[in-house]
Amino acid sequence: MTQINSPANGNPSKKSGSKNKFILLGVIIIAVIAGLFYWNQHKKAGSEEITIGISPPFAKPLQVAAEEAKKQGIHIKLVEFSDWNTPNITLNHGDIDANYFQHQPFLSNALKETDFKLKPIATGVATHVGLYSKKYDSLAAVPENARVVIPNDPVNQGRALLLLQQAKLITLKDPNNHLSNLQDISSNPKNFKFIEVEGPQTARAVDDADLVFSYPLYLRLAKTIDPNKALLLDDNTNTRYAILFVVKDDYEQKHPEKAKQLEEFVKIYQTSDKVKQALNDDIGENLWFPGWK
Repeated sequence: MTQINSPANGNPSKKSGSKNKFILLGVIIIAVIAGLFYWNQHKKAGSEEITIGISPPFAKPLQVAAEEAKKQGIHIKLVEFSDWNTPNITLNHGDIDANYFQHQPFLSNALKETDFKLKPIATGVATHVGLYSKKYDSLAAVPENARVVIPNDPVNQGRALLLLQQAKLITLKDPNNHLSNLQDISSNPKNFKFIEVEGPQTARAVDDADLVFSYPLYLRLAKTIDPNKALLLDDNTNTRYAILFVVKDDYEQKHPEKAKQLEEFVKIYQTSDKVKQALNDDIGENLWFPGWK
């Protein structure tokens, strides 16, 4: 009978199993470390993303700027708001980093009426505003008792009344007051019936009203009338109504790195040829001008 002797150093199958266990354990540990590293990097990237609240008409040029900024490692997220109240509420609450939809008179009025702690950090584009009609080809043709649509917020209503005064359709008690309201009209010779709506809705009112004060950006978005076919455009080329990049008062102190990146993004928006072309395409070459110059 032949005797089979076990190897002196033990059972080889047991050693092989132990070795495989160590290899498997090592693979698991490496996978866990890699996963934690990836998660940390993803979290870090997410925390560095800059969220800007905007009005839809400003989206395309800003998106072009965001794509340009991404090449420099700056990640911008654009969040659209359909009204003019929520962007400041959301910013003041800290849910977004900045907003871009309002001019200085609108911001000043918002700060006056609330306890918001907001401030502008840079200026964007300024756009012309106009008087539009689908029913009449000239201001002289607009009849008595015509229905005239204007914004209902104090600042933009004042701007609309100044334009109607420029058209010699009404007279204001103080011809230079950019915060005039309907009670400040001293003369309304055609007895216009004023209809007050939210600013963005003026663009859609063109289909029904006799005369509408509106904004080229919103008209182009609504596709109700060619923004270039205004019966009258404002002659105001100062930067009072330029759109602002707005942040919380303590943004630079609380988020210094993001603040630097936001500053770089603004520079891209102001200087990029691709952004300029997008503004020309979206607003109209003759309907906007740089508010930062």
